[in-house]
Amino acid sequence: MVIRTVMMTRTTGTTAMTARTTVRPLQLVVSVAVIAAALLAVGVFLFGWGRNVPASLVTIGGPFTLTTHAGEKLSDTDLKGTPFAVFFGFTHCPEVCPTTLWEMSESLTTLGDDADKLKVLFISVDPKRDTPESLALYLQSFDPRILGLTGSEEAIRAIGQQYRAYWQTVPLEGGDYTIDHTASVFLMDDAGEFIGTISYGETMEARLEKLRRLISAEAA
Repeated sequence: MVIRTVMMTRTTGTTAMTARTTVRPLQLVVSVAVIAAALLAVGVFLFGWGRNVPASLVTIGGPFTLTTHAGEKLSDTDLKGTPFAVFFGFTHCPEVCPTTLWEMSESLTTLGDDADKLKVLFISVDPKRDTPESLALYLQSFDPRILGLTGSEEAIRAIGQQYRAYWQTVPLEGGDYTIDHTASVFLMDDAGEFIGTISYGETMEARLEKLRRLISAEAA
């Protein structure tokens, strides 16, 4: 068996290509096996995302205890037996948060009675400003089934790490600030296991399909 090896070398302003032919049958078998394994891994990552993904491949989520916008404590154990969706944001968010919460509100309305089988959590990444009272005022514009959650900076940071959510404070003129943050909605089954995400900007049909699948997993 013949392998044609192409070597590329960078030169100023051009790319030179040279070729040489070698006979390496054993190396070919090994190379094919390695490439096949790599393609399989990439396929699992790309096409398994958003479906039921084994916890051994993706570890997202974990224990928490936070305060709801009604001033009550809510922990992960309170959610056992109920699938839920988690979105990280803040009440001063100019676009991503109100858009996502509005879209989730419309999804809950469209789901009808099935929406009662699902919890939607809005976790503030701005606990300094987002008190339970300010969250309650903010969430009046959205579906009443959406729960706002806040807590100490340490508690928020801990749950952010568990969900691999990103956020960073961005200073503004006049001493104010905004926050860049993860825009995806995390979908968790009734056992608290991560099964996928809803990306920012997904169509209504895609959101509903994922939420129905999440609810169906709970029913099964």
